[in-house]
Amino acid sequence: MSIFGKLSFKDQAFKLRENAILDAATTVLGSKGYDLMTMDDVAGAVGISKPSLYKHFKSKEELVGETMLRLIDGAIDQLAQLEDIASPRGKLEAMLEWALRVRLEGGLPFLPSTSAHVREMLMRNVKYVMRVLKLNGQLEKLVKEAQKNGELDAALPSDVVLYSYYARTCDPAVDYLQKFSKMNNEEIVKHMLHVAFNGFTK
Repeated sequence: MSIFGKLSFKDQAFKLRENAILDAATTVLGSKGYDLMTMDDVAGAVGISKPSLYKHFKSKEELVGETMLRLIDGAIDQLAQLEDIASPRGKLEAMLEWALRVRLEGGLPFLPSTSAHVREMLMRNVKYVMRVLKLNGQLEKLVKEAQKNGELDAALPSDVVLYSYYARTCDPAVDYLQKFSKMNNEEIVKHMLHVAFNGFTK
């Protein structure tokens, strides 16, 4: 049974509107960034009044925190669905592919990389920090397993591999390719994965 099956109709409507708000916040953040985004922007994108928006989120900081938390939870859920992939490197490739698709389709898992203010704000969000540490621990384990298996270069410090991996999720090349190349999203993902794991060799 889904979570909605346990809620009253009123509560279901409230939850659905909350999800719509988070979707809108993701879109507005992607186009305007944190500093320029306003609660009016989000309310307008959802089609509700600002007082209605404040019934769900008391501030812009709280709204952005929940938006980022949902994205991290999405990554954790995605990783849990990769049990059928035996190879640690295969799991890492699948996760990067997922992240690139989220980004190309307007998702926003990379906001902290572009704003010091947002990083500081999120570091005060205990729930967010705990989720990030959980995801980081899972990915770090995959990196070390892949190095041990000879799937990734064991001579590199695992931190170098892990943080370079994170950097690929927010590589500005993705934006340039989407805006200025003639490639579709599938082609961009394919080539970015190749560069991430094989460099510029065949």
